[in-house]
Amino acid sequence: MSSSDSQSRDKSTDHLAVVKQLPPDLLLIIFIHGFKGTNTTFENFPSRLEHVLKETIDSVKVECILFPAYETKGQLNAAVEYFADWLTTLTVQREVADGQGGGAGKARIVLCGHSMGGLLAADALLAFVNSRPDKKAPLWPNIIACIAFDTPYLGLHPAVFKNSATKAVEYASTARTVVSDAFSLFGKKGAPSTASQQPPLAAITAPPTAESGWGKWAPAAYAVGGALMAGAVAGTAYYRRDDIGSGYGWATDHMKYVRNLWDEDALQKRLQDLIDAQGQLGVVFRTFYTLLPPSPPSFSSPRSFAILPPRTSPVAAHFLPARNTQAADEIQAHTNMFNPRSNDGYYQLGLETAKIIREAVMSARGITEDDDTEARKDVEAAGAMKETMPDEVRSDAKP
Repeated sequence: MSSSDSQSRDKSTDHLAVVKQLPPDLLLIIFIHGFKGTNTTFENFPSRLEHVLKETIDSVKVECILFPAYETKGQLNAAVEYFADWLTTLTVQREVADGQGGGAGKARIVLCGHSMGGLLAADALLAFVNSRPDKKAPLWPNIIACIAFDTPYLGLHPAVFKNSATKAVEYASTARTVVSDAFSLFGKKGAPSTASQQPPLAAITAPPTAESGWGKWAPAAYAVGGALMAGAVAGTAYYRRDDIGSGYGWATDHMKYVRNLWDEDALQKRLQDLIDAQGQLGVVFRTFYTLLPPSPPSFSSPRSFAILPPRTSPVAAHFLPARNTQAADEIQAHTNMFNPRSNDGYYQLGLETAKIIREAVMSARGITEDDDTEARKDVEAAGAMKETMPDEVRSDAKP
C-alpha cells in the first residue's frame, strides 16, 4: 500500500469519525412521477431505496417522499411553479421539525423524476439556482442531486412512434369501427366509419400545422406521419384498453403536455444548465435511459425511449443505461421501469441510484471514500437491495 493511499484512508476515517459525532444528516429523496403517472408509479422502489441508503450511509435520517399526483397537461411551467412551492414548504417543515440545529439548508435534497417528472425536477432546480440573490449565495432548498429516469431531455426517439404504429397495425382486425375516433385525435370530423374506406398508407399525410399548431413540436412524428395515422386508426380499439400503455395516443399526448420537447435549442440549453449547476454548485446530475437489446430480425440495433446524445459529447457521461431484456417495446420498458417483474434490470437500477446518492452525500460532507470503503458499501447495498421490505407488496417480491 502506498503512503498516499494510507493517508487518503486515514483522512476518510477521520472525517467519518467527526460525522458520527454530529447530529444525523436529514436526507430527503423526492420522487416525481411523469406523464399520466400516479402515486403508484414508483411502486416499492422508494422504500427499497430508503432502506439501502440507511444501511450504507452513516449518521443519516433518510425519508423518501412522493410528490403528490398532479395534472400532466397544459404548460410545464405551471407544474414547475406548483412543485417549487410545494418543495419549499416541505423543506421548511422538515428542517424545523428536525429540531437538531443546522438552520436553513441542513436538509439535503435529492430530486428523482421519472419521464416528464425529470423535466419538472430539472426546471425546478434551475429555477432555484437562478433565484439566488447572487452567484455566490448558497442554493436553498439544498438540492445535492437531480436524478432522472427515462426523461426525454433531448426528445422522444422517433422509433417510439414508428414502433407503436407498427404494433397498432397488427391489431387492425379489431379496429374496423373506430377510424373516426382516431381521426378525432386531430380534430377531424366526418372520417369514414370503417377501415376498408381509409385511403392507402402513402396517401395519408401528417396533420396540417395551421389547424393544430404542432409545427415545431414533432418533426420526428411528421417524418413517420403516414405510418402514425394508419397505426392509430388500426389500433385505437386495442390501445384504449389501457391509456397509460397506449402507443400512439400516449406518445402524442406527451407532445401536447410539453410544447418545447422538440425545440432543440431549449433542450440543449437545459442540459448545459444542469451540467453547469453540477460544476458550479456541486449538484450531481445523472439520467438513466431504458435500453432494450437487439431483437433480430425485427430490431437489429438496441432501442431506447429517449434520444441519446452522441457518444463523443461531454453530455454523454451523464446518461446511464438501464437495461431491460424483458420489455416488448420502448413504451413497456418506460412504464415498467420500477416493476421488478417486468424489468430484469430493476435491482441494478436501484443499486446505481443508491450509489449516486451516497456519493452526493459524501461529497456534500467533504468526504471522498477510499476504494476499500466503497467496495464494502457496494456489497452492503447489494444485500440490502434484495431484502424483502416490511411493506412490500407481492408484485415487488424478488423473482
